[in-house]
Amino acid sequence: MDLTTTYLGLNLKSPLVPSAAAPLTEDIDNIKRMEDSGAAAVVLHSLFEEQLLREKFELHHHLQYGTESFAEALTYFPEPDEYHVGPELYLEHIRQAKASVDIPIIASLNGFSSGGWVEYAQLMQEAGADAIELNIYYVPTDPNMTGEQVERNYIDTLRDVEAEVSLPVSLKLSPFFSNFANMAQRLDDAGAKGLVLFNRFYQPDIDLDNLEVYPHVLLSTPHEMRLPMRWIALLYGQIQADLAATSGIQRGTDVIKMMMAGAKITQICSVLLRHGVGYIRTLEREIQHWMDENEYESIQQMQGSMSQMHCPDKSAYERAQYMKAVTSHEPDYDPEQVISR
Repeated sequence: MDLTTTYLGLNLKSPLVPSAAAPLTEDIDNIKRMEDSGAAAVVLHSLFEEQLLREKFELHHHLQYGTESFAEALTYFPEPDEYHVGPELYLEHIRQAKASVDIPIIASLNGFSSGGWVEYAQLMQEAGADAIELNIYYVPTDPNMTGEQVERNYIDTLRDVEAEVSLPVSLKLSPFFSNFANMAQRLDDAGAKGLVLFNRFYQPDIDLDNLEVYPHVLLSTPHEMRLPMRWIALLYGQIQADLAATSGIQRGTDVIKMMMAGAKITQICSVLLRHGVGYIRTLEREIQHWMDENEYESIQQMQGSMSQMHCPDKSAYERAQYMKAVTSHEPDYDPEQVISR
């Protein structure tokens, strides 16, 4: 039984790739355990644009001296201890990971704008990374910024990073574009070697006791895989970039669904935070069991088999299916009893 796949030009032993969460990837011994448990590659936690900007400011002490004396103070930068590793430690982490395991190591740059910080992509390459995932986390709040300007920022940042490296570059994206298919095509044309669908934006909460806004991190749940699965199925065969699935993947059968939609790999995070790194073995066994039961010889045999391109009902991923789902839904309660109360 052949579980191999390819992603960003890398030959991988399976589609199971642990992805960027500091508790999972900041420890070299943990990365070793991932490899021993069957991980095909590892996407490291991100190096943030804010970290790199802060380092530049700290080179010029006078820029930070007396920040309270002018309006645009630099104290909005998070404190260094809020990050798990700084820029130089991150590069050393790549070197140590490459020296410790045989599986590919994919570095991650997390930013929101085009600028000098992307030069670190070259340093990541020099440190030994096999590929770079560009995680653009950007929430536009300026009402004067157009959708075209937002999209141009993504494309310009991609091109800036690609100008620094010869490594394959993938983008981890959100689904929040007016026409995601068009955006995917434009990024593909701009040279993206992979698209990771989808980024889960952090949503803040309000602490009513202290009247503070605070981060409320929720691990993904199985229903969240439907959005990336749908778009992977729609994009398969329409663009050249490899498609990676993330969000909500909890079982081996979830991995198989993503492969059938057209994904090359599945990035797994929440399931490992819940069950531990060793759960990679469980996912692999579940994949093998399903393939054996259904007489599939390889992962590549199933990839894209249930994409829109190969689906007998071409409307299954589009509006017609939505109409069918809405009109055929039956409530779990008796509407007459509800009205009478």
